[in-house]
Amino acid sequence: MQTASTNICERMGRSQELIESKRGTMIGCHLCNKSICEIFLLLNIPQSTVSGIITKWKQLETTETQAPSGRPHNMTEWGQRMLKRIVRRSPQLSAESIAKDLLTLCDLQISAATVRRELHGMGFHG
Repeated sequence: MQTASTNICERMGRSQELIESKRGTMIGCHLCNKSICEIFLLLNIPQSTVSGIITKWKQLETTETQAPSGRPHNMTEWGQRMLKRIVRRSPQLSAESIAKDLLTLCDLQISAATVRRELHGMGFHG
């Protein structure tokens, strides 16, 4: 018979995060000199998760989720739809004028090169 806290992998899935209290409990156990093996058996959380949380806490002194590294994407799905709409209404506009239109209409600041790249990816050529 499984209890409510049994098999956290089935309930949690790969994309969800542990709640802050669980992460705090892991760090508390670690500070009380419990081994990783004892912590994962006690909390019924995968050993790799416990190890990762403790390592992150040692390096960054926090268990909070950090922002992803790397350059953010300029064009969102919404921005791409607006770009498509502008081009369908006026197919003769230059990439520079489309970039200006997106800035004034949507407050979306992108370069003309990004406009060209996105349009090419959408199948608009010329």
